[in-house]
Amino acid sequence: MKRLIRSFSHASDGIKTAFSTQANFRIHTFMAVVVIAAGVVFRLDVTEWAIIIVCIGSVIGAECINTAIEAAVDLYTSEYNEKAKIAKDCAAAGVLVVSIMSAVTGIIIFFSKLTDLIL
Repeated sequence: MKRLIRSFSHASDGIKTAFSTQANFRIHTFMAVVVIAAGVVFRLDVTEWAIIIVCIGSVIGAECINTAIEAAVDLYTSEYNEKAKIAKDCAAAGVLVVSIMSAVTGIIIFFSKLTDLIL
């Protein structure tokens, strides 16, 4: 049980570190709060909530993985290295792809809610 608690403690430390050191993590967290508030206002159904939660978790998780990759690459080398650049750029691209797909998903869900209100 101590190992499990310690594992959750390390994960919590990772979230705190990402939040305190990564501007994009803070932006994604802020947007998650905005989307959750909009979900309450628009009364999302269970399926819509599930989709939104998966999107939020995917973006936040991808940002954490990106932060870890950047830190590991920085630990390996402080000099310019083309392979280090590729690793960092591809990790950032992964976050971008997940973020765009999540935004598109959110637009689809909330646009249908808006059209229901208007029509």
